[in-house]
Amino acid sequence: MQNKPYAESCDQNRDVILSVIKPLLALSYSVLEIGSGTGQHALYFSHKLPHLTWQTSDRNENIGGIKLWLSDSAQTLPEPIELDVNNNPWPDIDCDAVFTANTCHIMNQDSVVAMFSGIGKLLSDGGQFIIYGPFNYNQRYTSQSNEHFDQWLKSRDPESGIKHFEELNHLAALSNMHLTNDFEMPANNRILHWVKRGD
Repeated sequence: MQNKPYAESCDQNRDVILSVIKPLLALSYSVLEIGSGTGQHALYFSHKLPHLTWQTSDRNENIGGIKLWLSDSAQTLPEPIELDVNNNPWPDIDCDAVFTANTCHIMNQDSVVAMFSGIGKLLSDGGQFIIYGPFNYNQRYTSQSNEHFDQWLKSRDPESGIKHFEELNHLAALSNMHLTNDFEMPANNRILHWVKRGD
C-alpha cells in the first residue's frame, strides 16, 4: 500500500499564506491549484475558505498521493486532475483563480513559459493568478540562504532554479495579466498576485 506523502513545509507556511490569499480570494468561486504536491495545502485552504471549490492538480506521479490525503479527510474536494503544464490542450477547467506554491524553482524555463501561457488562456477577465515561492530581483538573490538553495536545486537539476521576478512579470504581461500585489513573506519568500484585464 502506498504511504501518504508528507511535506513539512506545507504545515509550516500554510497560515502565513492563508493570511494573504484569504482576502484576495474572498469573491472567487473556484481555484485551480497547479502542482498540488501532497494535497496538504488544498485540504487546509479549502477548509478555511469554504466558499471556494479547490481543484487540485499535478503530474501523474503525484496524483495517487493527493488522493490518499483527500480520502482521509471528511472534506469533499473534487478528484485531482492530471495536469502537466507542458501538455496541450490543458483539461477543461472552470475557475476564476489559479494558485501555485513552490513550483517555479523546480520547473525549467520552458515549463514556466508554458504555465503562464496556459493560465492566460484559462482565465477570463478579472481572473487571478497567485504564486508563492522564492524569487530573484534585479538579477540578484534576496538572501544568502536563497543563493544556497538555488545552488542545491541546480545540483539536482541544472535546468531548475529560482526564477527572476522581472521575467515572470513579463510572461504575465504577455497573457494580459497585470501585477497587483507583491507580498513579502517569511523565510525569504514572496507572494505575487496578478489579475487578468482585457484581451
